[in-house]
Amino acid sequence: MRDLLIAGGNLLLSADHQDLVAADILVREGIIAQIGPNLAADVETIDVDGDIVIPGLINAHLHSPGNFMRGTLENLPLEIFMLYEVPPLASGEEDPETVRLRTLVGAAEMLKLGITSVLDDAFFVPLTTHAAIDAIAGAYEDIGIRATLGLDQPIVAEYEKYPFLKDMLPTEFIRNMDAAPRETAEGMLAHYDHLIERWHGAGDGRIAAAVSCSAPQRATPDYLRALHSLAHRHDLPYFCHILETKLQRVLGDEKYGQSLVQYVDGLGILDDHMQVIHAIWIDEADIATLGRSGATVAHNPVCNLRLGSGTMPFRALRNAGVPICLGTDEAVSDDSHNLWGSIKTAAIMHAATGGDYREWPKSAEILAALWDGGNRVMRRPQPVGRIALGAAADFAVLDKNADSFRPLHDIRRALVLCESGSSVKHTIVAGSVVVRDGQLTTIDEPALLAQLRAMEPQLRRDAFALRAGAAELEPFYREMLAKAHARDVGFTRWAGR
Repeated sequence: MRDLLIAGGNLLLSADHQDLVAADILVREGIIAQIGPNLAADVETIDVDGDIVIPGLINAHLHSPGNFMRGTLENLPLEIFMLYEVPPLASGEEDPETVRLRTLVGAAEMLKLGITSVLDDAFFVPLTTHAAIDAIAGAYEDIGIRATLGLDQPIVAEYEKYPFLKDMLPTEFIRNMDAAPRETAEGMLAHYDHLIERWHGAGDGRIAAAVSCSAPQRATPDYLRALHSLAHRHDLPYFCHILETKLQRVLGDEKYGQSLVQYVDGLGILDDHMQVIHAIWIDEADIATLGRSGATVAHNPVCNLRLGSGTMPFRALRNAGVPICLGTDEAVSDDSHNLWGSIKTAAIMHAATGGDYREWPKSAEILAALWDGGNRVMRRPQPVGRIALGAAADFAVLDKNADSFRPLHDIRRALVLCESGSSVKHTIVAGSVVVRDGQLTTIDEPALLAQLRAMEPQLRRDAFALRAGAAELEPFYREMLAKAHARDVGFTRWAGR
């Protein structure tokens, strides 16, 4: 955490403000101490000469283990896509140095785009290790980003996560899935002990822990409740993918006799700690339940379009009082970490569902999701996503002369509809300038790139091997998907249907 004076800025204080304010910002120990004109202090000063200063962006949902997989797959539905992303019969152990490198590559991209906070729901193939946890958290600490890390690891057999699949698979494949390496609830709770004891509060408070069940159908009731207890004991976010696809809607009916929203609510774990990720195939009863629960929904619009999952009911959730945050999901389903793309997509994709145009998302609502929703789900002592006294000193400084602002009519619309991230000049996290004039200050990026280029031939071989291995299982998953998609669930989230 640093002392810093940002002089000569035009500030957008929060999503609620529609005009820029000419002012300086004084930061003390990583916290905003003063905002006003002509401030003076004997600290490092960065004169932004009228450039636009906004709260740092919050990427509220990411899977960093996908960082090396961008561009490896065509558009595929989630259930087929995951065969290639997280192969169910994988073995071996991940190399911690590779894990660190891929985490740094993703974090570097985010920081240069003005993303100052990330919530990383990291998965491990096939098993979690303390070394891999340390590699991810240590990379985030070293590069200077604010990061919240959860451990997204299923603890049930592959075929238990889906409807119909076990009856469709040959006996040999079932045996192989039963024999595949798999975590246990006890083992994962031990990993969480390590994550919390070693990393929660590290990096002068920039690094924090979260809990993650991946999804309710990928865990057991006892493990889901144990994570809920852990989240409350340490005041942590609880990551949970719920109803991303129509197949998951059918799964709820088949396995639990109710939707997955109602299932987790019945377990007593749906509350304000929970980040419900995606929430696409939810019905009116689910929306009402989410509204009562206090949970926050993570909207990942580019990923949802890429995988054909459907369109989250943005307006219905907002009307029910459900907080919404924004994410990119992962580099293999968004193919970048550019949250600006998610921001614009969230603003425009809901028009494709028709209805009253006055109900389509407004720019101020998208920025509220970006900053207020992200702040809510992070559960940090100092608020993020706003420029206010006592808030964390996380900012992006944008070039006032960039194409996005030629001319500048409305700053909020310009950020949501015009900006691509190309105007970001400086990024500041906890008062430290981590990107200056577009260059990272915390790591040697050319050396990082050289490491990546040296690994690329092996990465391509690995991606080819994944495709070959998944092809053997894909026909059975395709049959399962067709059966689920044929089911009438009473509504649709696909535009044009």
